Amino acid sequence: MPNDSRPRSLPHRLLVLATGNWLARSYLTVFALSLLVMFLFPESGFALGFLLLTAPLSFLAMALPFGPGTEGSGVVEVLAIGFWAVWFLLCAFVNAAVLGALLRRSATSASTGFRRPFPRISGLPEREGTGTAHPVPPRLHRTRALLAPAVDNWLARGYLAMVAASLGFFLGAAYLLPDPGFAGIWPIMTTAPLSIVALLVASPVEWASSLAWLSPLVFSAGAALSGLFNAVLLGRLARTLRARETRPAA
Repeated sequence: MPNDSRPRSLPHRLLVLATGNWLARSYLTVFALSLLVMFLFPESGFALGFLLLTAPLSFLAMALPFGPGTEGSGVVEVLAIGFWAVWFLLCAFVNAAVLGALLRRSATSASTGFRRPFPRISGLPEREGTGTAHPVPPRLHRTRALLAPAVDNWLARGYLAMVAASLGFFLGAAYLLPDPGFAGIWPIMTTAPLSIVALLVASPVEWASSLAWLSPLVFSAGAALSGLFNAVLLGRLARTLRARETRPAA
């Protein structure tokens, strides 16, 4: 049996996606440059750029038990820093694979020119003499096709569950507790990097005293859209991996 017919492992498929096209390689190049900036200019405002480049997974490092600042012997501190570095490299690797899957799927769709038929909607009357139901409007069909990767696989659904939990906790703390503290950090981390934009949009609303109560809702709406965008990207990655796994050998 030829080697190409053997099923490839998940790390190998991720490696192919993370390095197989110009978009993924460009992202890894920018990430490497951000690390160089961190070492050469640690006091610069761009020193933490690698955090945004590896979001949202990189923000979960705040919840990890090990990292810079871990107290203990020299061996413990070295292991903690090493664990932290490997985590960020893994975050960059996953993000590169997501971008690679997005570009690969777009190129495949453009090259094949394949269009799926419009699905039927139950309950709609059939056209006279045709025996078929009214087709879904093209705009609605495109929207469904665009958002489908966010809900048709376990990876994207699990991520959306995390987003919903973080937003629920934030809204509960914002409206039910006298002091919400840093409850907003969880949806920011979960839906980064676009959650930073949602935070900037909600800030002017919070500054207006008469509309301050509306700020958590504005931020939550922006964070929800950011999470949906991330879920679509994760879903495209899951679809690409699944397609490569089930593709029959030539």
